[in-house]
Amino acid sequence: MTSTRDRAIPATLALLGTLSLAACGTVSSAVNSVVSGGSGPAAGQQGFVSGFLGGVAADEPRAALVARDVLSAGGTAVDAAVAGGFALTATLPSRAGLGGGGACLVFDPVRNSTEAVVFPAGANPQSAGDRPAAIPMMARGLFALHTRKPRRPFEELVSPAEQLARFGTPASRALATDLAAVAGPLLADAGARAVFAPGEQPLREGEVLSQPDLGATLAALRVSGVGDLYQGAQARRLEELSPRAGGPLTVAALRPAVAQVMPPLQVTLVNDTLSFLPPPADGGLAAAVAAQALAAGQAPAAAEARGLAAAGAWRAGGAEPAALLANPPAGGGAMGTLPASTTLVVLDREGGAVSCAFSMNNLFGTGRLVPGMGMFLAAAPGVGRVEPPLLSAVLVHNRNLKAFRFAGAGSGQAAAPLAAALPAIRQLVSRTPLPQALAEVPEPGRTNAISCDRYLPGDPRQCVAGTDARGAGLAIGGQ
Repeated sequence: MTSTRDRAIPATLALLGTLSLAACGTVSSAVNSVVSGGSGPAAGQQGFVSGFLGGVAADEPRAALVARDVLSAGGTAVDAAVAGGFALTATLPSRAGLGGGGACLVFDPVRNSTEAVVFPAGANPQSAGDRPAAIPMMARGLFALHTRKPRRPFEELVSPAEQLARFGTPASRALATDLAAVAGPLLADAGARAVFAPGEQPLREGEVLSQPDLGATLAALRVSGVGDLYQGAQARRLEELSPRAGGPLTVAALRPAVAQVMPPLQVTLVNDTLSFLPPPADGGLAAAVAAQALAAGQAPAAAEARGLAAAGAWRAGGAEPAALLANPPAGGGAMGTLPASTTLVVLDREGGAVSCAFSMNNLFGTGRLVPGMGMFLAAAPGVGRVEPPLLSAVLVHNRNLKAFRFAGAGSGQAAAPLAAALPAIRQLVSRTPLPQALAEVPEPGRTNAISCDRYLPGDPRQCVAGTDARGAGLAIGGQ
């Protein structure tokens, strides 16, 4: 849970290592690499540590690089995921934004346990307006994630996103693809058109995306703290301006909105514990049911159907998640049109790991920028045809060894749960190489994953970070 001030807690330092780029590379340096000498970079600067530090995989390359830089500067997987999540709000605002939300799994090898931090962009009591908006949860969710095991100050982790927004960054193929898909309705909004089509045409890959208003909002978060967006000056400003972005938000509705730290849903497979996101991130329930079916030998299509049926039953109020996991429906039933999402997975050199899924409940949320704040608001779930996303992530560890094994997260609307479950089961049961396991995910599913086939702590040379080659993401691993 967040503190009343929503401020970062003091950080301590630890040993980490630098990475080199690889689309799906093998980590290959020694665990006992040491911190650079006194003449090297200071803590908080890239290159502060050298040698193996883990890996990163994300759907948007710049966000992956930001997370890598945090590991290089001495941060944990939690620190890197927070920075990468904020970076996504600047580099992939179609799927992740301050107005949106998400959910993350966090594995701590010292505690030998996994937790879920759940913060979907939720229902808004004020569901009026022509494009009703959800309660923004991203900032408070990432703050709650930062409380799990940080080493770098929170404000330091917001800064890269602020710089990307304020000074501009090349539009990635991932963003350009989303822009092309919804250019007509999106660019009908003058604010969105000024940012995403400054030359009257939607930005193409490599063209500079500049978002000074978003940069100013991120700067306010960095300086004044996350609480300012929910009960301070930024909250009052959002209350005033949000009706112009589709639907009104009020300080009274923003103030109590907090992330939940929850036990994950768990499945045991031989000596490994598979942890999945719990409802309301019900893509985790669907992924857990699908994983059980896959491990029992069912075909992917059948496993996916059982998972979706379980999530559908939970949404209908039919049963508790644990009961659905123990005795899932046979399958069948439609989930409706589900929104897009995006994922980020991080591993640090000590075996700490984070796996996250984020969404705006619709590409670019309500499709209108909040004037002067530079942020889209997520579409309100449960209003009209807007369904909640199936946020799907998995983390695998061995309780006896207190060691990390696998982290993955899936996207692709209804295919997201299977995209999370299938590579994990292929890795655990049949030892399928990670690139092949990712390629087996059926369309439109996409997976980001990191695997240490013989666990971490252990020989880091057997650890691999991977992203689906059919997508536009980046996986980073190496020495």
